[in-house]
Amino acid sequence: MGQEKSLNVYAIQMCAKVGEKYTNFGKITEIIKRDINSNPDIIVLPEVWTIGWAPEYFRKNAEDINNSETVQFLCDIAKTYKSWIIGGSFITKYKDNYYNTCPVLNRAGELVSCYSKNHLFSYYGCNEGSYVTAGTSPVMVNIDGVKTGLTICYDIRFPEIYRAYRKAGADLFINCAAWGLKKPVPWECMTRCRAVENQTYMIALTQSGYIQNDEWNIGHSRIIDYKGESITEIKDQKEGAMFAMLDLDPMYEFRNKCTCLNDIRKNYEVKSV
Repeated sequence: MGQEKSLNVYAIQMCAKVGEKYTNFGKITEIIKRDINSNPDIIVLPEVWTIGWAPEYFRKNAEDINNSETVQFLCDIAKTYKSWIIGGSFITKYKDNYYNTCPVLNRAGELVSCYSKNHLFSYYGCNEGSYVTAGTSPVMVNIDGVKTGLTICYDIRFPEIYRAYRKAGADLFINCAAWGLKKPVPWECMTRCRAVENQTYMIALTQSGYIQNDEWNIGHSRIIDYKGESITEIKDQKEGAMFAMLDLDPMYEFRNKCTCLNDIRKNYEVKSV
C-alpha cells in the first residue's frame, strides 16, 4: 500500500504496590530512566498500575480526569521524551460513577482521549463490577497515522470489540492488563488470536509480581505481529521494558495476499436441526 508507516514501541511491565500511588510513580520513573534508550513513538503502561489490582482500593483512589495527579505525571513523561503515552489505566470518577480508564496523551503532553474498560471482570471471587461502571464504547486513537484500538484486560475475551476496531481501520491493538497468574492459557491464546484473526499488531502488556492475599500477576507481556508471532516478550516476572519497531508495510502486503476478512458473511444465521 506504500504507506511506509512504523512505530517505535516501549512498553513497561511492573509490579504495582497495592494502594501506594506515589511508590508506583517512582517505579515507573525508575524503569524509564534505567531502560529507555531512545525517544520512542509510544510508551505503554499496564492496567491499574497506580494502585494495583485490588478493587477494594479503587474508589478511595479515584481521580477527576480533569484534575488528575496521574495525568499530570504522564504529561511530564510525554513532554520529556516527546512520546505518545498509552497510560495503562487508573480509576476515574465522573459524577457518581467510577471507571477503569486508559488515558491517551500526545507528544506535547495533552490528554487527547480516554477509553473506559467495556467489560468488567467479576468472576472467581473478583468483583470489579461492584466498584466501577463499564464504559459504553470502544475508542480508537490515531497515533502518527496508525489507528490504534484500545482495550483493558478482560476485554480480550470479547473478539467482537477487536473485529469492530479492525473494520474501522485499526492497524494496532493494545491490551493493558493486570492478568492473574492462575489463567495462563487464556492470556497466551487470546492475545495471539486477536492478532491473527484480524491481521493486526498486538501489544499485550500486563503487570507482574505479587498482588496480595496469595494472588499474583502473570507477567509474560508480549508484542505480537499480524501473523501471531511474538516479536519481543518478557517471559518472567521481572520489572522492566520491552521494545519493538512495528513496520506496517509488511502487514499491509500480507493483508493484500491473504484477504480472508473479505470472506466474512453479513450474517451467520444458525439453523437448528
